[in-house]
Amino acid sequence: MSPGGTGPAEPGRGQAGGVRTALSGLTTRGRSFLAAGIAAAVCAFVLGHSDLLRVGLLLAVLPLICATVLYRTRYRVAASRLLAPARVPAGGEARVHLRMDNVSRLPTGLLMLQDRVPYVLGPRPRFVLDRMEPGGHREVSYRVRSDLRGRYPLGPLQLRLTDPFGMCELTRSFATQDMLTVIPRVTPLPPVRFAGEATGYGDGRQRSPALAGEDDVIPRGYRYGDDLRRVHWRSTARYGELMVRREEQPRRSRCTVLLDTRGGAYEGAGPDSAFEWAVSATASVLAHMLERGFSVRLLTDGGSTVPGEGGDGFGGTGQESAETAGLLLDTLAVIDYSDGTGLSHAYEALRTGNEGLLIAFLGDLDEEQTTTVAKMSRRGGGAVAFVLDPDVWTREATDVPRAGHRHEERLRMLREAGWTALSVPRGAAVEELWRQADRERSGLASLSGEARG
Repeated sequence: MSPGGTGPAEPGRGQAGGVRTALSGLTTRGRSFLAAGIAAAVCAFVLGHSDLLRVGLLLAVLPLICATVLYRTRYRVAASRLLAPARVPAGGEARVHLRMDNVSRLPTGLLMLQDRVPYVLGPRPRFVLDRMEPGGHREVSYRVRSDLRGRYPLGPLQLRLTDPFGMCELTRSFATQDMLTVIPRVTPLPPVRFAGEATGYGDGRQRSPALAGEDDVIPRGYRYGDDLRRVHWRSTARYGELMVRREEQPRRSRCTVLLDTRGGAYEGAGPDSAFEWAVSATASVLAHMLERGFSVRLLTDGGSTVPGEGGDGFGGTGQESAETAGLLLDTLAVIDYSDGTGLSHAYEALRTGNEGLLIAFLGDLDEEQTTTVAKMSRRGGGAVAFVLDPDVWTREATDVPRAGHRHEERLRMLREAGWTALSVPRGAAVEELWRQADRERSGLASLSGEARG
């Protein structure tokens, strides 16, 4: 077996290197036999007992022979690893399937299999594989679980070879690794509709020009594969070539989800911290809006957007929805605190154009940052903010009322600027806050309509 998978194990560089490698694999039993043999040989030489010398030589030579034979053993073993699934939510389990194939013409001995996994995924799995016949294979599996999102390497896989007497053990490693992605928890959200907002496909979409009547049709040249029923005969006669009517190109509604990742905006750590709640809620909203047919993007306080490629940075159109969802969740799986102290970069990213619905998950805000966020709502579309108060998430329940005045003042400033701003209490359910935001925005829309009337 070779580190790469199927080649034979190569001896060490030079005879001295091979001897050192073989001797380094001696077990406690092997070292004890070797020491006892040397001691018996010395005693036999001092006392002049030839029988004791024979016993000493036997004890000393046995582990050396086992180490030499084991070191020169050339197994050809192939290994493969399968993750099911390769992307799991935090707190979920994935099963890892390992398969070992003996691709040589010789049977293997006893093999001890060990896979390297990060400690957050659980204990290191170990298996004992019995003798594999030529061309045979063995399959084992184990489970991994993590409450912390992230990307974790699995491997390399290690085989420990041992002789029948247990005198020597040698380790051989494969070079390949696999990556397990632990994404944030995604909570299904109720299908609410914020007042005045489009619902994705259909509502609020813009029609392509010249679809009002026959005289307004803007044709284009015929392309191979076009339906002949779309041929526009009047334009064909005018231009002298086959022309077809343009199809309506619906424009999907857009949604930007802003995640505040400033390190100073949150306190605490661990799966139940305020920042982890914000990341999980962001993932839930992104997945929900994609399901509703929106084109979405993730925006951070540093101004970076995901998807970052393309003309406008939005993703999730047509067949790309699944790919966009995977990209967004993979990004949130590894997102961490930023070094920024303000939200000006996010404001600059939102200054131009009508970006549709804006949903923000914000940490602690001072007066300057609140002013910056308030200006973000001066654009087309609605704006909903979920503001986490670090004091509520870290202090005891008896201390919370004394610390909430400044937080309520920040929420009032955002509401006056046109935001639907909600405070996020400790351990709040995302779906309940989602419904509450819809109720409050619907109430504000009703009051605004009565005022205009």
